[in-house]
Parts: sequence; structure tokens; C-alpha cells
Amino acid sequence: MFAGRVALRIRPHRLGAAAATPALALATSLALATTLAPAAASAAGGVTITSYGHSALLIRGGGATVLLNPFQAVGCAAGLSEPRVSADVILASSRLKDEGAPVASGRLLVKPGSYRVAGLRFEGISLPHDRFGGKRFGLSTVWRWQQGGLEFAHLGGTAGRLSPSDRVLLGRPDVLIVGVGGGAKVYSGSEAAEVVRELQPRRVIPVQYGGRAAAGCDQGGAQPFLDAMAGTKVNQPGRSLSLTPPLGDTTVIELMR
Repeated sequence: MFAGRVALRIRPHRLGAAAATPALALATSLALATTLAPAAASAAGGVTITSYGHSALLIRGGGATVLLNPFQAVGCAAGLSEPRVSADVILASSRLKDEGAPVASGRLLVKPGSYRVAGLRFEGISLPHDRFGGKRFGLSTVWRWQQGGLEFAHLGGTAGRLSPSDRVLLGRPDVLIVGVGGGAKVYSGSEAAEVVRELQPRRVIPVQYGGRAAAGCDQGGAQPFLDAMAGTKVNQPGRSLSLTPPLGDTTVIELMR
């Protein structure tokens, strides 16, 4: 129903019928390359994740610090403390004030493409920000990278469905960061649960939820997502979470605050 848009290297492009096969082949080789070194993953030491609320997470490990979606305290992020921190890399879903605000210091990546920064490789993939192929709110960028021996996928700012090629490019992440609060630009609980079932991550960190009564906020809480994921183990680690590979083979939800 929705056409995914995929970015490889630096310039994003839409996958047509002729391009789909080589793109899928490249994505498959990338996925295989990242699953063939469990010993290296175990030796990498894992990561520590700190939540600032909304979809802002600070991930330390693997010799680098990565900040996701820094925000200004407006809209659904009103009342939160802005993440005015320093990081080696800042991964933003877009330039919107609640997911790509210039409040932190570090190398900002927001456009789809392939990057090497601070010894890490990042792949940005273009997806619709809304449920209408980007016609209402344009495109967002979802991110894939490896840090601390763990494969991450950051889908914190999209409501677009994943195409088959998107799923191959994202692979099976160890850690999936996904918005669950619903509204015009974020997955609903049932949509996020569908993404989890498609990607089968080992850990899920829900973001973009809270149900604050701030003006202009159309996001709800995390309960619809938890209901849609009934039977899945749920941890509540608070604001800080440490993960060390290997993570096992079953999905666990890490409901941070």
C-alpha cells in the first residue's frame, strides 16, 4: 500500500523493477556480512543506553557515542529536559524540532546514505514520514549500524510501512528502536507490532509515546503496543539500560522511561 524509498551510498533513489534485484543482492550481502562474526560481537563489550524521553537515546559503546533524535521541548516533547549533550554522531529522523533539533553537539546525520564516522558505519534509508507515501509530511530517515557488537535499527520517526527491500536492508537487528505512540507521523501500537514481527529483533525499545496533553500532540501511550505484543516479555529498566552480546534468540521489550 505504501511505496518505501531506499537510499544507498549518498544519493537516495526509488527502487524500480530494474533496480530491485541488484539492490536486494547488495542488501543481502550486507546482512550476511554482519551475521558471520559472533566472536567479534562478543568481544566488543556491548553498550549502555540512556533515555531522554520522546525518541532521544544516547548509546555509548564500541568506542563511540551515538545520540538519536535530539529534540526541543515543544509539542509532544514539552516538559522534557532537552538532550544538550555531546556525541560523536547524531542520527536524526528528520529536521523536525522534536527529532532533529540543534540542541546537541556532534556530527549530525539526517540525509539517507552511507557514512563512516567515529569508526562506525551508518546506513540511512528513506521512508515516508506518514501513511500516504510522504505526501503529507515528506520523508524520514531510518538508520542501521553496528555498535558494541550489536546491530541497531532506528525507526523512531516514521509511519511508513516497510517494503520487502527495506526489510532486507534492515536485516534482523539485535536492537530495534521504534515509535509506538501513533498520530500522523508515528506508528500506532498495532503498526509497530507488525514491524517487530517482520524484523524479529532480539530487543525492542519503544519510543515516541507518552500521551501528554501538550498542545498539538497526537501521540498516545505504549499500552496499545504492549497489548499487540501480548505474550512478549517486558522489562522496565528505567532511564538506563546495558546490553551485552549475545542477546539470545527471543524478542524482549525494553520499556524505558
